[in-house]
Amino acid sequence: MLPDGFSAEARLVLPMVLEAGQLAHRYFRAWHQPHGAEDASALPVEWKDAEEPVTEADRAVSELCIARLGELFPHDVVLSEERPDDGARLSAPRFWLIDPIDGTKDFIAGRAGYAVMIGLVEAGQPILGLVYQPAAERLWLAERGRGAFEFIEHEPPRRMSVSSIATLAEARLVSSASTREELVRKVRDRAGIRDELQVGSVGVKLCLIAAAARDLYMNPAGRCKLWDTAAPEIILSEAGGQLTDMRGSALRYSDRELGHHNGLVASNSHLHREALRVLEPFLVGRG
Repeated sequence: MLPDGFSAEARLVLPMVLEAGQLAHRYFRAWHQPHGAEDASALPVEWKDAEEPVTEADRAVSELCIARLGELFPHDVVLSEERPDDGARLSAPRFWLIDPIDGTKDFIAGRAGYAVMIGLVEAGQPILGLVYQPAAERLWLAERGRGAFEFIEHEPPRRMSVSSIATLAEARLVSSASTREELVRKVRDRAGIRDELQVGSVGVKLCLIAAAARDLYMNPAGRCKLWDTAAPEIILSEAGGQLTDMRGSALRYSDRELGHHNGLVASNSHLHREALRVLEPFLVGRG
């Protein structure tokens, strides 16, 4: 299934992320697509804080991924969104980051915009990433130096390259389906952007840019964590795109801090400098 040249890690993790995505989708179908009212199986929703829901499905997918990665790579550190960070990754030569269901709000709402994401970080940088959107039967995968590929059910893998759009007003924006950010609206209006698609998963958003289906994403909230970006960042990068914080700085994966508190900007690279320039006046007074 994978093109020649990909590592043993990529070939081993690929079936695992598909298994994890299928598990997530079984929960999704049982909840939102039952055969009859008596078959419905709604999941209790808990809240880690005011903005972060979690369900039994998140935890089940997390435990599956942790177990499989532990079997495949017993000497590697593994960190999941649903497990406390014990700091072991800080001294590890490499570590895995799991987001078991990225876009949990979409999952809860019955929308297809959620994904299972697994990234491998080495020397402080993502080097391998897999983002699987089971409701669309679509997988994105990239490894450093080997390119980024999109896999759609029953189709051969397609090497991805970002769009060539270089004018901000022509950009096709992708934004959050669950949270409407006022700053994003202001920047969109200032730039004259008219084309906007709303999707839940951060990973899916970045992969749509990598696949040239979208061109720009801005997230000023500062709530994204390492596991939200590790897998899709390498996919976007290998497709020719760019991901930074809202001030243009590279994301960091080697600090103790788990969050990207200065927000995110992702683009096809051609739009990045102009997007940061339009954003700058709106960041005055922010941390």
